[in-house]
Amino acid sequence: MTALYFGVALVLLATVILGLGHVFRQPGRAESLLAALLFGSTGVALVLVLGKGLGLAGALDIALVFALLAAVLGVAFVLRGWPEDESKEDDQSA
Repeated sequence: MTALYFGVALVLLATVILGLGHVFRQPGRAESLLAALLFGSTGVALVLVLGKGLGLAGALDIALVFALLAAVLGVAFVLRGWPEDESKEDDQSA
């Protein structure tokens, strides 16, 4: 059963590596944010699978922290890093 967990962990790690390759080929702000959120959720799954496979009791706590950080990253990007649409501002001021 442990081999199954390690196999799933390798597949998850491969998806992260393929995703990084895609991000480096097509850089963009929105694509980078979506990739970071995808890596966050994949990281949570990876920690949970490895925690179950290795019998680590604290893996759930670590996965919850990763999930919280990924959610904060998404909110912070939308509030601070998303470019303003200038055409909307012009319509509201008229």
